[in-house]
Amino acid sequence: MINFDHIFSKDLYSQKKDIKKPFFLKNFKKINQHHYNNCRDYKKFFNSLISLKNLKNIRLEDFPMLPVNIFKYHQLMSVPKSSIVKKMTSSGTSSKNLSNIFLDKENSINQKKTLSKIVENFLGKERLPMLIIDKKSSIYNKEEFNAKTAAVMGFSLFGKDYTFLINENDQIEYDSLNNFLKKNGQKKFLVFGFTSYIYQHLIKDLSLQNLNFDFKNSYLIHGGGWKKLEDKKINNLLFKQKLKNKLNISNIFNYYGMIEQTGSIFIECKAGFFHTTIFSDIFVRDLNLDILDFNKKGIIQLISLLPTSYPGHNILTEDIGIVHGEDNCSCGLKGKYFSVIGRVKKTELRGCSDVR
Repeated sequence: MINFDHIFSKDLYSQKKDIKKPFFLKNFKKINQHHYNNCRDYKKFFNSLISLKNLKNIRLEDFPMLPVNIFKYHQLMSVPKSSIVKKMTSSGTSSKNLSNIFLDKENSINQKKTLSKIVENFLGKERLPMLIIDKKSSIYNKEEFNAKTAAVMGFSLFGKDYTFLINENDQIEYDSLNNFLKKNGQKKFLVFGFTSYIYQHLIKDLSLQNLNFDFKNSYLIHGGGWKKLEDKKINNLLFKQKLKNKLNISNIFNYYGMIEQTGSIFIECKAGFFHTTIFSDIFVRDLNLDILDFNKKGIIQLISLLPTSYPGHNILTEDIGIVHGEDNCSCGLKGKYFSVIGRVKKTELRGCSDVR
């Protein structure tokens, strides 16, 4: 297995490709071998596509990818079932087919450490008063985590004095909101929610007449939920403009991630792009699954060093995106930088952040 403590000691975004590429490939081969040795189904899948004889000189992009839907139909584990401490599920348009992700204690800890390092890069290490754009009862489930629970619980590591905006009747709790803003509004505080929820509750439903304070000192993090806004013609820029105009929010960070690679998220940089870290890589492929050059639109393949208890280290997603370049983003962060622009047509709207 790879030495995670060694990787955690490194800066997330400072390695240029000539240093990162051999380092990442070396560690990816180790984690791939782990899954090959310990997950029977992954071994069968791997052997059907590639020979072990070819591994010595294999490139990262040549390793076989698991289609993301496979986690809906197979319970894949690379550790003994007795060591699993948490099962996470992603939700679709129906409850029939849910992706099931199994975590042991080590994998869960490494996910939290990585998420912490990524978010600290944008927010700093201080825990901030946190306003959650949801209701409390829809989040907490100690035994089974869905995508929403995983996200809120993950980001709650950076919060304190938690306040939920929505009450159990699905209405905005103005007394709690105003008390939170009175106590915390004059200093830096965190607002977290899924994109469609923030649009619905902060942009559409929130009455300024019932609000005694503004959000000028907030740092708002949101992700997912864009599908519900397509018909409303709301894109990322317009979303930010509406929040700025209504609530005076300037610090807005969109993030991209999936429950199949929890912890290995991507947060929007100052230039408006997502960046890979020392834990992650990305390729974009055409419909024939051939690698596309920079600035070409295609299907996103996500690679992560984090999944150890299940073989989620190399996934072909159902998302469409563009890799714009590597190590030369105007924000100053190194790594590949990319955009997510939609979903592959004729696939189920998985909607991990759209399902209540």
